[in-house]
Amino acid sequence: MQPATLVETRQLSFRFGARPILHHVDLAVPAASIYGFLGPNGAGKSTTLRVLLGLLPAPAGTVRLFGHDLSQHRQQVLSRVGALIENPSLYDHLSGHDNVEATRRLRGLPADRSAEVLALVGLSADAHRRVREYSLGMRQRLGLALALLPDPELLILDEPTNGLDPQGISEMRALLQRLQREHGKTILLSSHLISEIERVATHVGVIQQGRLLFQGSVAELQRHQHGQARVLIETDDAARCRNLLPLDLADAEVLAAGTLALPYHSPEHMAYLAQQLVGAGQPVYGLSRQQPSLEQTFLHLTATPARSTALPQ
Repeated sequence: MQPATLVETRQLSFRFGARPILHHVDLAVPAASIYGFLGPNGAGKSTTLRVLLGLLPAPAGTVRLFGHDLSQHRQQVLSRVGALIENPSLYDHLSGHDNVEATRRLRGLPADRSAEVLALVGLSADAHRRVREYSLGMRQRLGLALALLPDPELLILDEPTNGLDPQGISEMRALLQRLQREHGKTILLSSHLISEIERVATHVGVIQQGRLLFQGSVAELQRHQHGQARVLIETDDAARCRNLLPLDLADAEVLAAGTLALPYHSPEHMAYLAQQLVGAGQPVYGLSRQQPSLEQTFLHLTATPARSTALPQ
């Protein structure tokens, strides 16, 4: 039976020589999720993924994949993982099909598997073109095809959209969502493209200076953002409205001649404001709640030293 949490670290720490990189990271990636691992460059994302794949030893803490300790069951658990770390290693003089076929044979996988994974990543029509003719997006999808060959339950991807143009990013996003929804893959991907993580992820982890600042579902992040939400009021004279209702609009800020912003409290409070404004003879052209984006929350979390911004997990 598959555990509810496919990837788990406890008090994971790592150093390069005397320089600390990770500080007591407790990662938890739920099964069947797309977990977006966010952080500025140098925050520790790639190091964490390399430790999860056994490419770097964990000097302190534990790593568990599928409920098993990586240090004790390395071969067993890593056989269930597919990975794409940085740019895929490809043979440019060979076709896409021959690249996949070489790896398939090396791993002793069924003969029909090459065609299956090429179809899965949308490269069937270009399978017999030489890889040197591939765009960067096609090369990334071919690398993902290689990672999918053994039909892994877990995919670990380090910056899979790095360097892609908007079309390549859109194609990669759609592919990852399809792998999760239709094929039941659990996907852990790192990225600094916050807007893309917001579109694709079901869960988010934010790391800064080697410390995990936030971890949870997108819904939990939205609840955390709730305290930062605000109400926008569209009227004909924002300053006049504030002067007419000094108690109700004491915290309001005039954003433009006809726009007021104030902290969001509840739907009932929004209805009350509309009633008071209309009662005071002021037209209300729009009344809406503005929720901070993931980018705004990310920048807020990482704007100050990690020790002072850590959130409950």
